[in-house]
Amino acid sequence: MASSAIPMAQLGGRAFNHGTSEDVEAEYDRLRDLARSEGDKKKSCFDRAHEAYERGDGAEAKALSDEGKRHQKKQAEYNKQASEFIFRENNAPGRVADDTIDLHGQFVEEAEDILEARIRHAQATGQTHLHVIVGKGNHSAGRVQKLKPRVEQLCRELGLDYATEENEGRLYVDLKGGRVEAPPPLPAQPHGYQGGYGDGQRPHGGDHQHHRPQQHHPQQQQQQQQQEDEGDFLSNCLKGCCLVM
Repeated sequence: MASSAIPMAQLGGRAFNHGTSEDVEAEYDRLRDLARSEGDKKKSCFDRAHEAYERGDGAEAKALSDEGKRHQKKQAEYNKQASEFIFRENNAPGRVADDTIDLHGQFVEEAEDILEARIRHAQATGQTHLHVIVGKGNHSAGRVQKLKPRVEQLCRELGLDYATEENEGRLYVDLKGGRVEAPPPLPAQPHGYQGGYGDGQRPHGGDHQHHRPQQHHPQQQQQQQQQEDEGDFLSNCLKGCCLVM
């Protein structure tokens, strides 16, 4: 991985779906910044640990590897706090309809875990469908949607049919296992809500994109998991080095 911190490009666009105070935005940014800082420190430690290992200094390599893992743990903690904070803000009662979940501000890995838990809960409680707000990607690098492809993949893996709504920043998911011929009209939203609309305006029209569920193999490991595996690999190497020494 080129950078130790998850890049901002993996965000699903604008972090908040509603007007918010500067203090609230600052808190979200603070948590993500702390996570990135810990990620930079983690990478530095692992890089130096590798260098120490290469020159045969097993004790220094082990110490740096352990320090890197401490930063890795802090990075994960800060990102978890940021994810929970933004989710509470965007999905607070009165901000979205009961059959809607907003994933703005989540990293793709976070969004996948949150959505899967919500889908399973919704099915267990007899809900028939779910509107998933993923954003239009207007604020992502290259204006490319990051969350939508992962949400679509998850739906396929769960055997659920879905369709892009009139607003391309939203998906309609059938939770009964049936086929979605076309998404229903957008339900009434709380006053002032802009979830999924990159410019804050409703679209004038557009084709509905329909997708059938199909078998889909999971993608390669996520970037953050790759980092953890690299750290574990280095740790195992250091253990072997220490045993030899």
